[in-house]
Amino acid sequence: MAIGSYASWMLAQEARSLLARLALVQPFVLIEPMVPAAALLPAAQSAIERYLLHGRRELRAMVKEFLAWLRSADAQRATAAEAQRRFTVLRLRFNAALTQFDLFNDVITQRSEHKNGVWLSGLDVASADALALPGAYYRPPPVICYLDRGPGAAIRRARTRLPGGGDNPVAIVRVPRERMVGSSVASSLFHEVGHQGAALLDLVNSLRPVLQALQGARTSQARVWRLWERWISEVVADFWSLARVGVVATLGLIGVVSLPRVFVFRLNADDPHPAPWIRVKLSCAMGRRLYPHPQWRRIERLWESYYPLAGQSAAEQALLRELDASLPALAELLAQHRPAALRGHSLQEALTVRARQPAHLESLFRRWSATPWLMYRAPPTLVFAVIGQARANGRLSPEHESVLLSRLLTHWALRSTLEVSAQCAGRTMNSD
Repeated sequence: MAIGSYASWMLAQEARSLLARLALVQPFVLIEPMVPAAALLPAAQSAIERYLLHGRRELRAMVKEFLAWLRSADAQRATAAEAQRRFTVLRLRFNAALTQFDLFNDVITQRSEHKNGVWLSGLDVASADALALPGAYYRPPPVICYLDRGPGAAIRRARTRLPGGGDNPVAIVRVPRERMVGSSVASSLFHEVGHQGAALLDLVNSLRPVLQALQGARTSQARVWRLWERWISEVVADFWSLARVGVVATLGLIGVVSLPRVFVFRLNADDPHPAPWIRVKLSCAMGRRLYPHPQWRRIERLWESYYPLAGQSAAEQALLRELDASLPALAELLAQHRPAALRGHSLQEALTVRARQPAHLESLFRRWSATPWLMYRAPPTLVFAVIGQARANGRLSPEHESVLLSRLLTHWALRSTLEVSAQCAGRTMNSD
């Protein structure tokens, strides 16, 4: 049956309604109230607005093209079912555009919350510092943070596909609300940043052939290296966090995976996360490799006292001991790994772990305690490392740590806002 005038009119009304509703979707800079210090960094704000603007323009053009088709001779020869099918595709695209808007809206809306908005802006600055590497190995994307319930963090990496299509213009990190504000937030935050860094350096793909070769070289340990290959994405992210902030990465990890015993010892080859028991042991092994110090054995013994291996089945104990025995080799492999993207440098060199040695961090804490203003001039990742080391040594109370980090996050947000304002003012004056 031909489309008919009534069906054509009805679909045209629906399409025009889509256009009217689309016109009401405005840029975030026009609808989100927040103090300037809580705002996204300009690179992130611009990337999001450009992406959504392009999507709205594309959708508007599709709707207008559909309306033009309805008036054409081709439409008069088409059936009502064909016309409805075309409109349904338009409506699905419209809903996808709103889904993407809501995705960013949920993140940006928190910036209007008192204190939380400014702290999140400070975490944006810290994330950018954690992702930046000397050597220009890649061009880091903007990172934005938001708070959510639950003990674990998560990331929607930049340049990955969004719901409804299109590549994400920024990295979005979900931070556990229960970690605000303490140094352990760095463990969760920089683990997720590590996922983004690993993707930019293609670390997982460069490590998998090495792990596969180890499976064939030693038949007796094939299953161990097969598991590490399965878990390598999370392992690399843990390594990144540890390299950025030192011992607080391990202590923060313990806070996340301290679960009922059945979950701590659960070995699941289908889960990209290592079993928590061996994951914490690996963090200690990597810490021992990067930062030789007695603290790692002390933390490892603490973890073993929380979750003694006795009580597991003989088969589980045997596999966990095999995994445990492989930890030094795995830590060495990661530290010395030289992917093509690093142009001959090892992973530990690129991540500048020398600046995170415990003795150096302890020295900085003593110096900063005497002259606090120096702390405010240091890079955020170094500050987190120093504070985390002080907490691990018992030289900083949880109460003092929370107050100190609250001030630092506010300072980083304020400093970045003023720096951007000064740069914009300078460009304006130069253009005049």
